[in-house]
Amino acid sequence: MKKSIQVNRSNYLLPLAIVSILFFVIGFGIGISGFLTPFLQDAFHLSTSQSYLVTVAIFSAFVIFGAPAGAIIKKVGYKNGMVIAFFIMALGMFLFIPSSKYLSFPLFLLALFIGGIGNTVLQASVNPYVTIIGPKESAAMRMSLMGIMNKSAWWLSSLFLGIFLDLKNVKLEDVTLPFYIVTGILLALGVFMIWAPLPEVKAEGEEDDNTDGSTGDASSKSSIFQFPHLLLGVAALFVYVGVETLPMVSIIGYAKAVFGDTARNLDSFSVYVPLGLVIGYLFGVFMIPKYMSQSTALKAFSFIGIGAALMLILLPGELGIYAMALIGFANSLMWPAIWPLAIADLGKFTKTGASLLVMGIVGGAIIPFIFGFIIDMVKTTELITVANYKSAFWIYIPSYLYILFFAVKGYKIRK
Repeated sequence: MKKSIQVNRSNYLLPLAIVSILFFVIGFGIGISGFLTPFLQDAFHLSTSQSYLVTVAIFSAFVIFGAPAGAIIKKVGYKNGMVIAFFIMALGMFLFIPSSKYLSFPLFLLALFIGGIGNTVLQASVNPYVTIIGPKESAAMRMSLMGIMNKSAWWLSSLFLGIFLDLKNVKLEDVTLPFYIVTGILLALGVFMIWAPLPEVKAEGEEDDNTDGSTGDASSKSSIFQFPHLLLGVAALFVYVGVETLPMVSIIGYAKAVFGDTARNLDSFSVYVPLGLVIGYLFGVFMIPKYMSQSTALKAFSFIGIGAALMLILLPGELGIYAMALIGFANSLMWPAIWPLAIADLGKFTKTGASLLVMGIVGGAIIPFIFGFIIDMVKTTELITVANYKSAFWIYIPSYLYILFFAVKGYKIRK
């Protein structure tokens, strides 16, 4: 079998710059899908439970296609996996056009699911690639840089749509032109990636064509399920994506509960969480690994998350809502730190391990759903109160405690 080309890890800036574009595309695609979700609910007159199908369509792809994505990358390599991902995502974006033309909600769900498949393959390719391509002790720093690109794209996606759409009165038939453009961009990037100077890399001890060539912890293992630190990392990533998604989907509703529907500029609160994330990413870029190790950063930011959650719960709503920004800051370094700690020493199982970690992204659908279920269970009136939100916000505490356990002990468990 063809051997992987090894990149000079002291000269990985160009490949990293190329991969940063991919992280931007991931954020842009998620931003566009998230922006359109409320308009789908209005256009198709969906009930609250039916609107959850939108989230399910996106996140179920990570579970259903997580393992196949790993198999694809193991067969074709990281770079070709990225190429395939772009073409799949382009198909998903293109299907938005007939979906809007024929006002077909099932076709929208199919488009979201196919886009989710492409996102799954892309996530399973780029995250381990960024972790492997440079020194392992600075992997979280590189992932923080990628996070800045990812979150910037969320914001720019709404600006892009605003060029073509009346954001106060979006009509589904008006989305045709922007999605033609996005589809064309994805196809062009897919073609670019075929010839991009992006060398294939391998994790330490990783061999594509043998069964006993791995080193370290992987040398005596015959199954991916023999790596406890990976499985605990999948659970940590599941919990993390849930608590990262939760403040972004709940902050506007909480602001309405605190300040009332008549308050102006409630939408301005939505910037708090991504602002906290970006500040945290910048912190990671400058602090890791020179002043702080990846595991230490994960411990520290888990404690910050616990403290921010307690502020959110215990302070009056008018003050506590600003703790959402601190929660965003706490969440920022968790993804960058969990990934390298979870896939460390997997050797020949690295690509399969990455696909399992990608499956953990489904936590972004499950934990907010549990949050909503708690609110429905505790509320006694039709309107959701501040007290109802605070009861549901307790879900943050066990979530951050588990991430803290992984940072202290979980990533060290190898037997």
